[in-house]
Amino acid sequence: MIPRTMRTILHALSYGGIEVEAARRLADLKKLDPMRIFCRKLDAEVYNGRHKIPLRLYFPSMEEQREAEEREIRGPVILFFHGGGWVTESVETYDRVCAQMAQSTGHTVVSVEYRLAPEYRFPTGFADCYEAARALYQGIFLPNVDPDGITIMGDSAGGNLAAAVCLKARDTGDFQVKRQVLIYPALNNCYTEESPYPSVRENGEGYLLTAKKMEDYLNLYESRPGDRENPYFAPLLAENLEHMPRTLILTAQYDPLRDEGEAYGERLRAAGNEVEVRRIESALHGYFALGIKLLHVQESFACINQFLEMKTC
Repeated sequence: MIPRTMRTILHALSYGGIEVEAARRLADLKKLDPMRIFCRKLDAEVYNGRHKIPLRLYFPSMEEQREAEEREIRGPVILFFHGGGWVTESVETYDRVCAQMAQSTGHTVVSVEYRLAPEYRFPTGFADCYEAARALYQGIFLPNVDPDGITIMGDSAGGNLAAAVCLKARDTGDFQVKRQVLIYPALNNCYTEESPYPSVRENGEGYLLTAKKMEDYLNLYESRPGDRENPYFAPLLAENLEHMPRTLILTAQYDPLRDEGEAYGERLRAAGNEVEVRRIESALHGYFALGIKLLHVQESFACINQFLEMKTC
């Protein structure tokens, strides 16, 4: 249980809907992080048509950085899509998260600066993520990386994008994804009382991310109401989930998205895929973006590393 004092603070912070500019200014405060982790990194880009998609690479060691600068990197890679409701956050605000990820997993992390809604609505951000993945898997970017050593990962809206990229890759055959890690992913298309998932009602108020905010995010992300029926918008709607990657799904106990993430895992498993689902007890949505000293983050990285090493977490 969450202590009463903490519950009072959470309720005070969990109010209203999404005001885009205010939410972005709040997210941008992370750029001032006085405890920013030192990590070797390199900026790069790939293209979606004429649009340049910025990327930032994070390296666990000087050797991996040198290899990347010489376009000879061969080690395992995590392709990461940040959260933020498709509306806020950036590679820069997720700098600490990705630095921790590179150091904690021993993988090179490639973080994608996809375009945000409402200026760029669905499917623009998704298309940016897909093209970044295609460039990596097809050797257009980092040509010496083994595609079998790439893992696609994302948290929250980034988990949605990761799942959607894996779905489209399966559908088109453009490339084959072997592993995906979805961290409290947004996978459904409804967060009203009509939602079939109890966590939307149980955790939809008073836990920072609210059901109302999720509806606001969807309204800002969609180009038209019909988008909500597209499985690349809401992967939980996909009718066929056969031949999907080996999957790890992490959910948070006090999260309106908890049940849909776990339901997606059940559907993937029922379709014959190898799936692990781990609920992080007492955790709130967004915990992964907090410091590595937080026990929930440590538990998550332990589970992710076991998954990457082909062990059960």
